[in-house]
Amino acid sequence: MKKILLVCSLLCSILIFGQEKSGAKQFWENLQKQCGKSFEGEVKEGAANDTFRDKKLVMHIRNCDENTIRIPFFVGEDKSRTWVLAYKNDRIQLKHDHRHEDGSEDKATQYGGTTSNSSTSTLQFFPADQQTCDLIPNAAANVWWITLDETSFTYNLRRIGSDRLFTVKFDITKAVPTPSAPWGWKD
Repeated sequence: MKKILLVCSLLCSILIFGQEKSGAKQFWENLQKQCGKSFEGEVKEGAANDTFRDKKLVMHIRNCDENTIRIPFFVGEDKSRTWVLAYKNDRIQLKHDHRHEDGSEDKATQYGGTTSNSSTSTLQFFPADQQTCDLIPNAAANVWWITLDETSFTYNLRRIGSDRLFTVKFDITKAVPTPSAPWGWKD
């Protein structure tokens, strides 16, 4: 009788409170809480070239809806980069939208990958997808990952089989003024 009551209690709890949210869903909801905010970051690994050296790095969680989050990433005056995250079927997709100053798409754009599992509430991995392999053959071994916790958002890139590693970390405890629209967007 005790076992029956325990099973009934457990089933009632699931029906009343729902099943626990997946790591992907928790990550998504935590990122959406930052929508509209901008944060300054710094390179922690890689980027020894002049593209990032001595430049102000700002991410702006600019546009959020139920299934898409767009995060422009500014490097100094360069407003060409936007990370586009999409949530579907308990997986998150990361794409890199690169634009020219006139708003037209760069020839290397819309590359990225989709998580292979729901991961955790603080960490999502994105191995390169087939579109990326076709567009940028050298990026076939790319793995991107994003970490998100109470104090920071970290974007990372590792090219497996090489020394290529890039990490930029943003302090999400200190919002900065919102920048103007990225290239190809309107305010």
